[in-house]
Amino acid sequence: MEQAQHGLPAEDRHVPVLLATSVDLLAPALQQPGAIHIDATLGMGGHAAAVLQAAPQARLIGIDRDPQALDLARQRLDREGVGERATLVHATYDQIPEVLEDLGLDGAHGVMMDLGLSSFQIDTADRGFSYSVDAPLDMRMDTSSDGPTAADLLRDLPEAELSRLLHELGDERFARRIARRIVEQRETAPLTRSGELVELLDRAIPAASKASGGHPAKRTFQALRIAVNEELEILAAAIESALDCLHVGGRIVVESYHSGEDRLVKTAFTRRTRSSAPPGLPVELEEHKPSFAPLVRGAFQADESERGGNPRAASVRLRALTRTRPAERTH
Repeated sequence: MEQAQHGLPAEDRHVPVLLATSVDLLAPALQQPGAIHIDATLGMGGHAAAVLQAAPQARLIGIDRDPQALDLARQRLDREGVGERATLVHATYDQIPEVLEDLGLDGAHGVMMDLGLSSFQIDTADRGFSYSVDAPLDMRMDTSSDGPTAADLLRDLPEAELSRLLHELGDERFARRIARRIVEQRETAPLTRSGELVELLDRAIPAASKASGGHPAKRTFQALRIAVNEELEILAAAIESALDCLHVGGRIVVESYHSGEDRLVKTAFTRRTRSSAPPGLPVELEEHKPSFAPLVRGAFQADESERGGNPRAASVRLRALTRTRPAERTH
């Protein structure tokens, strides 16, 4: 599997975004013996390997829904000499509580989430994630699942739902026009390959709009991928589970690449860092104090140098918190 794309191992095919920043934020919480670090979106293991090297007493729980990515990550961690401290689990990251319970663990000291699509998935041509390679329109991150593919959605969703999906998940200005073209096309032949969809989008999007803003298919492919994998629904649950599992002093780092993702993360983080004291209360009681504090101000972004060397870094928004008190509050 490791040599399937370009003959390169994972570390030569994927450049983790904001790697040093993520490690600097997480490592201080992972220095004690037996510290547990959860990489909830393991991918090819770039962030996880660096964290384990910076925290030699920590143990990794690596979660990914993509079995092929897990295989690559396992090989990478072994090569870098940290594989014996890693337990890899095939699951979606909203299953953090179940994973911890299965392993007999009562919580974690660090959590990393690097959201969106990995370089591995883009490079795996037969998945249909890339608009630059003609392939079946699958887009499932876990091809062992029986969920609908992108082709299924394009064939079955009503025009209004397709338009909503493209607008909300892809920020596509021409969502209604594209949805109408898709419905017209499927009356004669449903779209089943990425190349067919790219051709349709090329015809549907006005020439003036194609001159700027990147590839005209980018937003539609993003929207379909998010919908196929139920990414926002899973993220909403995963964020709450990750925050709940952290021990006092534990830290969480989340990297988002889409406005919908970042909005969910920001909302959850704001709720946990806000006092629950009633307005006008002269003294904030202990039980009203927030259970988390921010580690960075707002959303941290990659600098110009990293954006220039790593295209994925252009849209990243990193948010990070640390748990300050044990009491759980209603949220």
